[in-house]
Amino acid sequence: MTVVVTTPTGHVGSRVVRLLLQAGVRPRVLLRDPSRLEPDVRARVDVRTGDLTDGGYVSEAMAGAGAAFLVDPTPHTVADPVGASRRTGAGLAAAVREAGVRRVVFLSSVGAELRDGAGHLDGLAAVEEQLDATGADVLHLRCGYFFTNLLLALDDLAAGRLTTSDDPDRTLPWTDPRDIGDIAAARLLNDTWHGRTVQGVHGPEDLSWRRVAEILTAALGRDVRLRVVSDDDVRRTLAAAGLPPGAVEGIVGMTAGTRALVPEQPRDVVTTTPTTLSAWAHAHLRPLLATRRAEPGGA
Repeated sequence: MTVVVTTPTGHVGSRVVRLLLQAGVRPRVLLRDPSRLEPDVRARVDVRTGDLTDGGYVSEAMAGAGAAFLVDPTPHTVADPVGASRRTGAGLAAAVREAGVRRVVFLSSVGAELRDGAGHLDGLAAVEEQLDATGADVLHLRCGYFFTNLLLALDDLAAGRLTTSDDPDRTLPWTDPRDIGDIAAARLLNDTWHGRTVQGVHGPEDLSWRRVAEILTAALGRDVRLRVVSDDDVRRTLAAAGLPPGAVEGIVGMTAGTRALVPEQPRDVVTTTPTTLSAWAHAHLRPLLATRRAEPGGA
């Protein structure tokens, strides 16, 4: 069986590719720049070069595939992120139908179940619905907040700050993308499930931002102070960075629209994954921040 993997160099997709290879499967990977693949991986996969926003390319690249791991690659920074996600989702869904793909695993997010009012997460909701209409067996992975989002805050963390516009005491699922990849690969290789399915990926525990700051302080060996800002503060910062209004609202809405959210999938043995934030931060953030400290003028 041919398995297609989109975004194969991403935090989740790269893990899916590695596990498929270890299971004896030669995945077909869809990406724009094959040079981003590790040389050892590139020699073992079927590379199809192109852009996921090009429906014709995706349909041709998926021909003959039995299963696919699909990701919406739309950046949060585009002028109309929800609209762009809808257009990309339409192309992905058309390719699934035309290629006769029988099984799809889609990387979605906690909050997509709201369907409206959650910023760019509304785009993932639209893609879910488009894939549901294909007639394929579809699994939506509703994932918690990625640990790797903290990599975007290295400057803040180097200065001892963790910034959020969320309620500092609200808890939400946090998860390691590596664990998401484990579940995606297992589901792609399992042909016994059918229909439209949703599975939460919630990490080992729900965390508040205040608790995250405490965990990072211990794991990084430096004081990390929580800084709470308003939605308007975020809007001003993003606008000053040159982001268009649609992108600004798409980003702000992901937090503002989900403050009262209770994830649709309960925390249980199926939705709970093993990697702790402490272990991940010690393995990934601590070395990066140590390198910055060692650089001239580092924190």
